[in-house]
Amino acid sequence: MVTLYHFDLPQALQDQGGWKSAGIATLFDSYAKFCFETFGDRVKLWLTVNEPRVCAKMGHEDGIHAPGLKELGTTAYLVGHNMLRAHAMAWHTYNSFYRPKQKGAVSLAINSDWLEPLNPGCKEDIAATERDLAFTLQWFAWPVFVTGDYPEVMRSAIDTQSEKMGYSGSSRLPRFSKDEPAILGTADFFALNYYTSRKVKAGGDCGQMCMRSDQNAEEVLDPSWPISGVFWLAVVPTGLRKLLKYIKDTFNNPPVYITESGFSQVGPLQIKDVQRCEFYRDTILEMAKAIEEDGVNVRGYFAWSLLDNFEWTDGYSVRFGLFHVDFSDAMRSRTIYMSGEEYAKIIIKHKSAIDN
Repeated sequence: MVTLYHFDLPQALQDQGGWKSAGIATLFDSYAKFCFETFGDRVKLWLTVNEPRVCAKMGHEDGIHAPGLKELGTTAYLVGHNMLRAHAMAWHTYNSFYRPKQKGAVSLAINSDWLEPLNPGCKEDIAATERDLAFTLQWFAWPVFVTGDYPEVMRSAIDTQSEKMGYSGSSRLPRFSKDEPAILGTADFFALNYYTSRKVKAGGDCGQMCMRSDQNAEEVLDPSWPISGVFWLAVVPTGLRKLLKYIKDTFNNPPVYITESGFSQVGPLQIKDVQRCEFYRDTILEMAKAIEEDGVNVRGYFAWSLLDNFEWTDGYSVRFGLFHVDFSDAMRSRTIYMSGEEYAKIIIKHKSAIDN
């Protein structure tokens, strides 16, 4: 499986507006053509864009990831829109010109936590959870798998907030043009990046025209969930099973690849990483239950990551690898973690669940 874009936009394109520019979709399609033409005889699974929500929101609303913009309430929606346009163009290119001979499959990797109401009996928390799902998983999955457009819950929330804030322009959530390649149906499988879960309660409107106010939902951690090395990664293997069941029921039981899932380590190096071993055992067991008991069409699971690597804003301080990399060594020497050995045993044990 090869990913065409994983947060690595060339500076020359960023200087031309980056993902804010409508023309980037055509440029991305040209890049995809080159990759399909050059590597397609060997690559059978393609991802066009990895985690478009992260790039859109964290890069253009929160200013945490590149390009570090904080253009509240507008730019993230435009960036997400152009990423979907770029994805659709690349999918149609592959479908028309390369699929007959190469017989591969194309999708985009959508990241999502499992979300559930903090108080299951509270109507406000239930509605907040529905909005939260619309602004996370459904933002990119709904146009591709369901209607060819954004979820109505999302558009309604944005337009309601715009009216409340006195915004008189056109909808901040763009509309797709009928003159461009259709968005609906442009995925041959569902690619899911899952790490953690959240409880959701009503609230979040901060009085500004921003994504947080549009979403109007607050995510909280259940105090019973253990935390891995980084603060945001609560270990909730059962959330994966619930999310897979939701995808099956909501998106017509598509083939699913879990394209990222992992456990982080910080602080002193622990080659005998017992907690990560437990994480993979428990998580893949829940995936197997989703397959065997819930009928979810899971085709594969990819651990994040094979090697310790550069973890974006955390740099080298956070380690997700099945192999440790010594970045102080000029040769970048590598040592398998205990979890790497355990992972090999786990995938052999559960291979039959996916094969069947």
